[in-house]
Amino acid sequence: VQLQASGGGLVQVGGSLRLSCTASGLRLDQYGVGWFRQAPGKEREAVSCITNTGGSQYYKDSVKDRFTISRDNAKNMVYLQMNSLKPEDTAVYYCAPKVRVGFGCLPESDYWGQGTQVTVSS
Repeated sequence: VQLQASGGGLVQVGGSLRLSCTASGLRLDQYGVGWFRQAPGKEREAVSCITNTGGSQYYKDSVKDRFTISRDNAKNMVYLQMNSLKPEDTAVYYCAPKVRVGFGCLPESDYWGQGTQVTVSS
C-alpha cells in the first residue's frame, strides 16, 4: 500500500491550496480517510476526516469554515480544499486511510506516505 499526498506548496497568508490524496494497493472507498499535519517540533494532529461515503466529516476547530474535505470514490481520491490560509497552517500534511470518524479522527493503520509540505508566508 502506498499513499500519495500532493498539492502542497508555498502560499501567502489568505491564499488557497487544494491537497489531493490517492492510494495504490488500497481502495479508499471502503474506509474513512483523514488529513493530518505535523509542524516542526510539534506532534502530528488531525485536521479533518471523512467517512467512506462522505456523509460525515470532522474538522479541527481552527480550520472550520476555512477547510473542506471531500472525496471522489470513483477516482480513489480524497481532497482537502484549504482557504484563508494562516501561518499556523504551515506543516507537512499527510493523508491516512482506515480512519475512524467521530468526535475526532482516529487512524487505525500505519499507512502515512511521505506527506506534502504546506508553507504559509506572512
